Amino acid sequence: MKVSDYIVEFLVEKEIDKVFGYIGGNNAHIFDSIDKHKDIELVNSRHEQASGFSAEGYARVTSKTGVATVTSGPGGTNLVTPIASCFLDSVPSMFIVGDINSFERDSSRGMRQIGFQDIDIVSIVKPITKYAVFVKDIHNLRYELEKAYYFTQEGRKGPVLISIPVNFQYQENYEPQKEFSFFDSYEYKSIQQNIKIDNKDIEKVVRWINKAEKPVILVGNGVNLANANRALKLFLKRLNIPIVHSLMGKDVIDSTYKYNLGFIGRWGNRYGNLTLANSDLIIALGTRIDTLQTGRNTKEFAKNAKVIQVDIDKYELGARIPIDFTILGDVKLFLQQLNMKNIEVDIELWRKKVIGYKKKYPHQYKLDKTDKLGNQIVSLISKYSKENDIFAIDVGEHQMLSAQALDVKKGQRVLFTGGLGSMGFALPAAIGATLGSSNRVIVIAGDGGIQMNIQELEVIYSRNLPIKIFILNNSCLYMVTTMQDEFLGGKHIGTKKDYSVPNFKNIGDSYGIKSYQAYGLNDIETAIKNSMRSDKCEVIEIQLTGKSMAVSPLLDYSRSFEDMSPYLDRDELKEQMLVELVLS
Repeated sequence: MKVSDYIVEFLVEKEIDKVFGYIGGNNAHIFDSIDKHKDIELVNSRHEQASGFSAEGYARVTSKTGVATVTSGPGGTNLVTPIASCFLDSVPSMFIVGDINSFERDSSRGMRQIGFQDIDIVSIVKPITKYAVFVKDIHNLRYELEKAYYFTQEGRKGPVLISIPVNFQYQENYEPQKEFSFFDSYEYKSIQQNIKIDNKDIEKVVRWINKAEKPVILVGNGVNLANANRALKLFLKRLNIPIVHSLMGKDVIDSTYKYNLGFIGRWGNRYGNLTLANSDLIIALGTRIDTLQTGRNTKEFAKNAKVIQVDIDKYELGARIPIDFTILGDVKLFLQQLNMKNIEVDIELWRKKVIGYKKKYPHQYKLDKTDKLGNQIVSLISKYSKENDIFAIDVGEHQMLSAQALDVKKGQRVLFTGGLGSMGFALPAAIGATLGSSNRVIVIAGDGGIQMNIQELEVIYSRNLPIKIFILNNSCLYMVTTMQDEFLGGKHIGTKKDYSVPNFKNIGDSYGIKSYQAYGLNDIETAIKNSMRSDKCEVIEIQLTGKSMAVSPLLDYSRSFEDMSPYLDRDELKEQMLVELVLS
C-alpha cells in the first residue's frame, strides 16, 4: 500500500467522510489519495486558514474529528489560528501537514532553514495542541496516527497536528499491520481509566437539590462536547428547573423549554442575570465560569448560592470563583447517574418568579424602535429560520446580539468561536457545518469579519451550498470603537479612520451568488423573509449605522451581576431581588 493511501484509509476507518485542505507540493500525494477514495471527499478551500475553520465547523456538528491538510511552511503557519480556536473551544480536530523530506529536518545544525518552505510547525503549535509530532521514522507512522487521533477525542477534546514528510508519503509497499500500534502501548493502557463519579458525590448533589428553593442549571459547551444533551433534557423534563447558558452553551437547550432563562454575563439577558443572581443553588455543567460570565465583581456573583461545578478538566474546577463542590468527570455520566436518583423539588414560586423576569424584561424589542435595530434584525433572522438550521456567527457586536436575541428552535445549532474569538470564522465554519450535516447554514457576520475569509464565497458558489450570508454592515468595527470611546478619547484609528468596506452586494454578484442590499427595517424584514423561503446560497447586505448595533442591556464589569445598563430604577431593581442588593 502507498503510504498516502494508508493515511486516507485510516481516516475512513474512523468514519471521517470529509477532509478540508489546500494543496501544495508536500501534501499533493495526500490530496491525490483522498480524491481517488470512494468513501471520503476532498473539500478544496481557497485559503489554509479557511480549511482549518471548515474542519472545525464539520467537527462541531458531527462530533467526529475534523481533518484539514496543508503543505509545509506558510501552509502550516496559516493553520495556527484555527488550531488555537479548536484548542480553546475543545474541538476534536486533526491537522495533517505534508512536510519537507525527513532528511532535511535537522535542528542540530543550527540553521534556520534547510529545505524550501521549511518551518518547524510542530514546535510552533505545541502550546495550542493536545499532541503535535513530526514523523521522523516511517515505521512510527501507524503509532503516531493512532495516538494523534485518540487524543482528539480523549478527555477534554481538542486539536492535534501530525507532520508527515513528503518522502514518506509516496513510498509504496507499506504494511501498517507490521508496525507497532499505539493501542498496544503502555501509554495507552495507562490512560485507559474512565473517570468514574463516586456515588457518594451524586447523593450529595441530590441532597442539595432537594433542599434548594431557587435552583438553576448553568450550561456550557461541555454539554455538547460530552453528547449529554439527551440526558440533560430528561433531567429538565423531570424537574423543570430553570436553566441559563454561557455564550458557547447557546444551543444546548432550545428556546421551547419554558424555563430557558437565556444568556448570562456581561452581554447577557437581563432576565438571565436576575435568575442567576437570585438563586440559592447553581449546578454548572461543562462551563469555565469565566469573567465574561461573572463580571469582575466576583464577590457579588450569585453570592447567596451554593455552586456545584462538573467538568472533565481538573484545571477548570474552581479556577475563577470559589466553588462549594467540584466533580471531576464526564457531564453525560454525571447526568445519567443523577437521572437514576429520586429527586423531589418544590420550586413553583421560583418558577413563577423567573418567568416574571422573562416577561418583564424581554430580549426582543418592538419593531418600531430604530435605536435597537441590530437586536431586531437578529430576532427577525431567528424568526424566519426553520428547525434544524445551523447558525455560524462571526465575531463582533453582532455576536453578542446573537447570543441575546436568537431563539433556538428544535434541532438548531449555533456555532460561535468562543475562547479565541477570531474574526473570519463564520464563513468557512459554515462550509464545514453544512457539508457535515446537509443542513442549511445561516451566517451572521459584520463588515470586518466577513472580509477576512471572503474568498470562501467561491467554495460556496462552486458547490451550490445552502448557506445564507447576512452581513450587518455599519462600516466600522463597532465593538472596538466603544473601547476607543471609553479609553482613547474617541479616536477611531483602524475602526473608522483608515478603515473602509466594499460593496458586498457587488462582491457576492461577482462570485455568481445572488446578492441583495437592504435599508430600513421594513426593507430588511422583507429581504430576510424572502431569502429564508429557499435554501439557495445568497448574500444579504444589511446597511446600518454604528450605534444601532449596540448591545443592550450590558453589565459594567465593576457593578454587581444583576445591575445592568440601562440601569433600572433602584426601587424597581430592589423589588426584583430575592437576596440583599448591594449597589455599586
